[in-house]
Amino acid sequence: MQAAPAAAAAALTALSVLLTLDCLSAHRPPNNQIQQQTDETAQKKKNQPHIVFILTDDQGFNDIGYHNPTIKTPTLDKLAAEGVKLENYYVQPICTPSRSQLITGRYQIHTGLQHSIIRPRQPSCLPSHMDTLPERLREAGYATHMVGKWHLGFYRKACLPTRKGFDTFFGSLTGSVDYYSYESCDGKDLCGYDLHDDEGVAWGQEGKYSTTLFTQRARKILESHDPAERPLFLLLSFQAVHTPLNPPESYIYPFRDMVNVPRRNFAGMVSTVDEAVRNVTYALRKYGYYRNSVIIYSTDNGAQPFTGGNNWPLRGRKGTYWEGGVRGVGFVHSPLLRRRRRVSKALMHITDWFPTLVSLAGGNISQSQGLDGFDVWPAISEGRESPRKEILHNIDPLHKSPIEKKNQDEENWVKTLKTKVLKKVKKKKKVLKKPPKQKLAFKTKTTKKPQTFSHHASKPKSKPLFKKKLKPRLKSKPPPKAKKTKAHTWDRPLPNHRPHPKIGGTLSGSGTSRPKSPPPIQTRLKTKFRRTTSQNQNLSQSSRPKSKMLKLHSKSKSKQTFFPYQNRSQPGIPLTKSHPTLQFGLESLQPVWDTSVQAAIRVGDWKLLTGDPGHGDWVPPQMLPTSLPGRWWNLERSILYQKSSVHKNIWLFNITGDPYERHDLADQRPDVVQQLLARLAYYNQTAVPVYFPPDDPRANPSQHRGAWVPWVEEEDDEEGKYQGVYKKSNNKMKKKKKKKKCMLCNLQSFFLKMSEGTVSSRI
Repeated sequence: MQAAPAAAAAALTALSVLLTLDCLSAHRPPNNQIQQQTDETAQKKKNQPHIVFILTDDQGFNDIGYHNPTIKTPTLDKLAAEGVKLENYYVQPICTPSRSQLITGRYQIHTGLQHSIIRPRQPSCLPSHMDTLPERLREAGYATHMVGKWHLGFYRKACLPTRKGFDTFFGSLTGSVDYYSYESCDGKDLCGYDLHDDEGVAWGQEGKYSTTLFTQRARKILESHDPAERPLFLLLSFQAVHTPLNPPESYIYPFRDMVNVPRRNFAGMVSTVDEAVRNVTYALRKYGYYRNSVIIYSTDNGAQPFTGGNNWPLRGRKGTYWEGGVRGVGFVHSPLLRRRRRVSKALMHITDWFPTLVSLAGGNISQSQGLDGFDVWPAISEGRESPRKEILHNIDPLHKSPIEKKNQDEENWVKTLKTKVLKKVKKKKKVLKKPPKQKLAFKTKTTKKPQTFSHHASKPKSKPLFKKKLKPRLKSKPPPKAKKTKAHTWDRPLPNHRPHPKIGGTLSGSGTSRPKSPPPIQTRLKTKFRRTTSQNQNLSQSSRPKSKMLKLHSKSKSKQTFFPYQNRSQPGIPLTKSHPTLQFGLESLQPVWDTSVQAAIRVGDWKLLTGDPGHGDWVPPQMLPTSLPGRWWNLERSILYQKSSVHKNIWLFNITGDPYERHDLADQRPDVVQQLLARLAYYNQTAVPVYFPPDDPRANPSQHRGAWVPWVEEEDDEEGKYQGVYKKSNNKMKKKKKKKKCMLCNLQSFFLKMSEGTVSSRI
């Protein structure tokens, strides 16, 4: 009898266990669904390629083997030949802007870095609110590593590479470092050690060549990482081939027949990069990355011929917006390319790598707002048409042409004169207010018309009539051009410039480079003295100095064409009878763009440059002992450029038909000029203010054990609080101006002696 209840209890227990298991199985996904999710995750990881981005410094268009056989780069030539050569690829003309646009995918007008590089003592870096390429790749599951040159600011720890999305960092933070001692100088007397491992200083590496040291660290990363477990992103940013030119002697020997010493050393440094790339690609094959990898090779800007580089046959050099400064050497090598062994003419820019690599990695681009880049992987891999149709090279409101500077000086002289005249008037007012019994110290009788003053100055009650005796004595004589202008027009509001009645006609709005969406500036053009942007940067034509406007009203024909491409109405805007459009080359009523501002844009086949684009020489390969001006330098120097560019603010080229920029078409194609000026005005509406603060004395390495490190505490820092603009001291500038000629002579003789000595020793 007792066994029966026990058996019943056991049966009930077993039944409850079965019911519990059934309930759990009802809520659990089926085994095939779990397996499917696991397979999808594994497939996603498998489809995510390993990305190795190799960035060189100051390598020009003519500094690679497949463009110039005298430069020996067998590894780079082979990788490029088996991949896709990018022959319509653009970068920025200097280091920091190129690197910032690679990391952020935004134009430098949207990061505040549109003026220059970040100097070691400047409290500046990438904006903290802006996402970066390594951050997006890390969100997609990548391990992110950086080796080499950073040059994007480090004044606080939040600016360091490890705070911008990289898991590890090994390299230098400043822009120019010695290859052996790792000493970086900001000026002659302010130097410090600059080699860092993550967020600490990597002491004790002196004597090791940086290109070799960076390659060893890259190979170590590849060796320690498991390619099957997690995809890898490696940014290998070489310091080479930037100055100083001091490669190991074994790399110089193959180029011993080169007479030009800087060119010989430069070629040796390119060889060190070629060997480094060979070692990295060998490691990719050895450790199982290669079959699922994408290797990207790119320079950050054009070469500097003074230091051995060369951009032939392109025009210009590093730091300029000619093709030699912005046309980059680049290629993509990958087994994943669908169409290999070809040359791509698709238009590409360094900002395109951000969306391209994030999309290739399976990331979400929509989370990154305000990108200026495009996903160009279909154009690279399959040969499709590039989605990019235009490139804004830059707009730098702090860099104006010498013509503008001259007019600014003239305007300053006018202001000084006005101030002194007003002081004289105030003194007269005091004299006139004396009791009537007292006689005035002087009488002001004249038949001349009274002088009119600006609305900023209060008008005297008595007529400010001056005789010659009462003219203010000025220390400096007025510029001769100011004398030719009409009297008493310094502060008078300038009327609209009316064209000659015989000149008329309309401008065609058609052109091959007309933007798809013309900028909405029609309403802005109807208002006088309206700025093209909400920023206080004075970039519109209306903000030009009045002295320049006075020149435009001069009777001289040469002055009428002094600014031949300004003040033209936007094509397509209906013009009233009272505002007729002028022929190109004369000033119209409504401004479009201040062409004294340094800017450059590429739209379709057309490229427009305004302001001062930089030295526009064609520098042939260095075949003679010295790379300084003279001898070979002037062989291809444009005599026409030297004569015509003195009073020139605008250039237009058809880059597809004229890739070497030898034929300026600005006069022949006013319609294209007008459309591209309108595009510049459109982009300028989206620009943020330039952030280029003065040096911070707290950055001195002597205060930080002799190393360049972050010097601002996070608690005390407020981003963007540093006001003002970096300027060199006037005393130094005066000394430089005085010693410029002598320094050039001494430098020339030094290089010549060094060259002759090296050639005689045959290295």
